[in-house]
Amino acid sequence: MVQPFYWWCLFMGVSYLRGSLARPPDEQDYYHQEILTRDHYYSYPDPEELQTPLEPEPESNIPLEPRGDNNRGTQGARDEIYPLPKKDIKSKKVNKKEDRSQQQTQAKNGSKKTDKNKKSSEKYVFGASEESTFHDVRESCPPLGLETLKVTDFQLHASTVKRYGLGAHRGRLNIQAGVNENDLYDGAWCAGRTDIHQWLEVDARRLTKFTGLITQGRNSLWLSDWVTSYRVMVSNDSHSWVMAKNETGEGLFQGNNEKEIPVLSEFLEPLIGRYIRINPRSWYEEGSICMRVEILGCPLPDPNNYYHRRNEMTTSDNLDFRHHNYKEMRQLMKVVNEMCPNITRVYNIGRSHQGLKMYAMEMSDNPGEHEVGEPEFRYIAGTHGNEVLGRELILLLMQFLCQEYLAGNKRIRNLITHTRLHFLPSVNPDGYEKAAELGSELGGWSLGRWTVDGIDINNNFPDLNSLLWEAEDRLRNIHRAPNHHIPIPDWYQYQNATVSMETRALIAWMEKIPFVLGANLQGGELVVSYPYDMVRSPWKTQEYTATPDDHVFRWLAYSYASTHRHMTDSSRRPCHSEDFNKEEGTVNGASWHTVAGSINDFSYLHTNCFEISIYLDCDKFPHENELAEQWENNRESLIVFMEQVHRGIRGLVRDVHGRGIANAIISVEGINHDIRTASDGDYWRLLNPGEYAVIARAEGFTPSTKNCAVGYEMGATRCDFTLTKSNLARIREIMEKFGKQPVSMGLRRRRIRTRPRQHT
Repeated sequence: MVQPFYWWCLFMGVSYLRGSLARPPDEQDYYHQEILTRDHYYSYPDPEELQTPLEPEPESNIPLEPRGDNNRGTQGARDEIYPLPKKDIKSKKVNKKEDRSQQQTQAKNGSKKTDKNKKSSEKYVFGASEESTFHDVRESCPPLGLETLKVTDFQLHASTVKRYGLGAHRGRLNIQAGVNENDLYDGAWCAGRTDIHQWLEVDARRLTKFTGLITQGRNSLWLSDWVTSYRVMVSNDSHSWVMAKNETGEGLFQGNNEKEIPVLSEFLEPLIGRYIRINPRSWYEEGSICMRVEILGCPLPDPNNYYHRRNEMTTSDNLDFRHHNYKEMRQLMKVVNEMCPNITRVYNIGRSHQGLKMYAMEMSDNPGEHEVGEPEFRYIAGTHGNEVLGRELILLLMQFLCQEYLAGNKRIRNLITHTRLHFLPSVNPDGYEKAAELGSELGGWSLGRWTVDGIDINNNFPDLNSLLWEAEDRLRNIHRAPNHHIPIPDWYQYQNATVSMETRALIAWMEKIPFVLGANLQGGELVVSYPYDMVRSPWKTQEYTATPDDHVFRWLAYSYASTHRHMTDSSRRPCHSEDFNKEEGTVNGASWHTVAGSINDFSYLHTNCFEISIYLDCDKFPHENELAEQWENNRESLIVFMEQVHRGIRGLVRDVHGRGIANAIISVEGINHDIRTASDGDYWRLLNPGEYAVIARAEGFTPSTKNCAVGYEMGATRCDFTLTKSNLARIREIMEKFGKQPVSMGLRRRRIRTRPRQHT
């Protein structure tokens, strides 16, 4: 007879196997490793040891792991969570004004220190005391990663939830609710009951030094929910808890006064543990218990944590991974120019509302000149001043291209030699300076987004879509209405028009240089958006609205998304309320949300340039310590997308004397969108692989048609045209040469057509 104990063991083994198979591979590895090292997480020091300072390790002044007394049982060890020794950390005693100033400085610069701390850091480099260095480490604890999704949904827990769409996984700083509330994507964690026993818990998955947290209320158009005060507790086993204290020594922290502005609370002394729990104690009287949070904490070194080691991101590129204000940005561009003077040029395209110059950098083997047959490419960033990741990535890209060119990287040398690259890192420098005053976590979702005069640059361009569609409806034949080089309407040129100085500078820049391809780098999502951005049906807010070059735009978007480290990852969770995995990390702008006057639509309808929007990350203003990882996520994508400017056909349109013809029209049969030649008669037409009938025409010349084939290999197909003068143009030249006016051939043709036909 089989013993009951045998069946119990068999049942538990099968249950564990089912549980492990149901989890993703990363979760299997983590939970398996956690079981093997559980004693490590339950190790605590004897309280008597805390009476004297801990001795620093030989290579670090932070203990690698908590030390326990071998004579104590495991259960006894679970009863204490220890703070760091008071001698190692000196609590700052400053007035409220100074404290607020220091908070802003820390939030603005991430791990950047004050002047006093800079001196301490320099002393440490040359052999200073460990105490001052430990103080610097305390101040530099970055966000744990709720906003950036580094903290997964599995790590967030709550006492109760109102419904799934308001679950613990939605309690992330700056998370945005969907258009329709009461669905799966609401804007906070909300407790299912309204009492003081509710809590939101974060599992850091390893020993972490917690130094503070940031809170917001619920993101909602209709409801007002936020927590006004709360307590914070830290634990190492999620059973025994130690309460954190604020800078006044009390255990109660001040919450929010409204639902959107983030509020920072710092602990009196950092606490070490694995779990941190927020316990709301009071809330807006007409609302519910709802929170969005970010935790500030430094994971402690832990060689036994296999999960962390395998997912740790490092970079070998020697670049300046920090945030740059306006002066520092200008200085960095100057340094790159001095490092690579033969291939770089710094210039400005105009000024912002507050008079800051909008600096751009050009990279080419012949900077300062448009070379015949060499396409022009642009990256711009910072149309929204608080979306700063694009700004920093462009600055990093400048440094990287310069370094690799000097190092002889063939791929980079080929790109710079055969392309004229333009980088504009900050379109809205005024907005950036405003957002940077409070920093990456305290700026919220919208501070610095607009210009000083309250204009959204990204949507401030002329609405040429409406003009196009009105013409199509009027002519009843869409092929007769040109959807290329549509002129800017007169009303847009008026001085009292609601147009920012930055937008006007951008338009002048776009009209001056014959750009072929470009992208504007934005933030707050992880997706690549392509035009049209405005819906065709006036009664809809979301509708797939394709350009005639939809197949080209989809490829361009996919070329970036597919080479990004996370955009096409089907297992990643959405940033906010839209899941873009169904389209491989890309989306048609109008099917996402309609926008009139976008930079993408204007660029396509008014110039030769094909432009897309690249949303780089869920976090608009990532902490400084995230920049290296973000660079690794985007480096290959940034380069691959620039290389797409060489896909399609290119050539020269000349007359019989070999002179280039400017503004000649290049048409592709079957695609109702034309481009024009540059001043020297050269052109570039982005196309996917295939065979095309291409027509070149110019005023006074006879049109010419050629069959041009585009292959799958990188490199545009050469397709030149030589146009001859039309008969009418020749007659005019002869007549003008002898000082006589030519007869109107058009009038003569009309007379001939009206002549009655004679019957025989």
